[in-house]
Amino acid sequence: MIQTIGKTINEEIISNFQLEDITENKFEWYWVDIGEPTKEEEVLLSSFFHFHPLAIEDCLFRLQRPKVDHYEGHSFFVIHTINEETLEAEELNLFVGQNFVVSFHFPPMHELDQARERIVQNPKGWDRGVMHATYHIVDKVVDAYFPIVYKIEDYLNDIEDKLSSDVYHLSLDQVFDLRSDLLRLRRTILPMRDLLYRVMNSERVNLQQTEKAYFGDIYDHLLKLADMVESNRELTADIRDSQMSINSSHMNRIMMILTIVSTVFIPLTFIAGVYGMNFTFMPELEWRYSYFIVLGIMLFIAISMLAWFKYKGWFNLFKN
Repeated sequence: MIQTIGKTINEEIISNFQLEDITENKFEWYWVDIGEPTKEEEVLLSSFFHFHPLAIEDCLFRLQRPKVDHYEGHSFFVIHTINEETLEAEELNLFVGQNFVVSFHFPPMHELDQARERIVQNPKGWDRGVMHATYHIVDKVVDAYFPIVYKIEDYLNDIEDKLSSDVYHLSLDQVFDLRSDLLRLRRTILPMRDLLYRVMNSERVNLQQTEKAYFGDIYDHLLKLADMVESNRELTADIRDSQMSINSSHMNRIMMILTIVSTVFIPLTFIAGVYGMNFTFMPELEWRYSYFIVLGIMLFIAISMLAWFKYKGWFNLFKN
């Protein structure tokens, strides 16, 4: 599907015009968006616009790393959007010339619709030409990163708040899944940050000082996003270590209980074992009250050992 918008030499803003109108040189600048292209629309990149074959090849064989290449008559940008469901990168290609922007993408991208709406609603920016459209496209793409990162950050903060609760049991699989999500975001955000740095400092792009300020704002957003991703990755590591420590502490408490029980029953088992032997000449077996005496001794030993453990502070380990 092809969508068009442009500014004519008569200062008119026209939308959804035919590509044939471009050849009449009636536009001061224009933006052509080719989304979810058919085979016939793919051919337009070479047959109508005459873009460089290497740039066209990068469009058709996905997925390229975010970059900018300069060819005669136009620059070729590869930028990445993020799928909100899978967090996988999706490629958006931009051909930027002196008086045109051509965007090319396979998946539908609502960011472009939002950018087009902003351009239409901002008549003061039309005099800035193609960089006005390019800025809004890249800005909307980067703005769409924030809700995804904020969602993960809020989820991590919620986990951290509940981590100390005895009723909360965290599966480490959740933490590793979040680390994987952050890694996917990192593989998109950091290359985009490097791309914006190159654009701002490239003489081939030839940004005016005012335009550098706008693109610098996008670069600052990407710096913030990169910091958020890195801090959240560190937070997942802290949560993982904390959960492992909690599990280890819980296991130590269980082992302590089992140790106390085992220690108490060792002498009792020894006494029971001695008087459970089938020897004939065991004088204690003939005593009238020997059974009660042995039980009393066993009870005294158990109480004495528990009192000793309490005196040594072993039971304090179970309070927290």
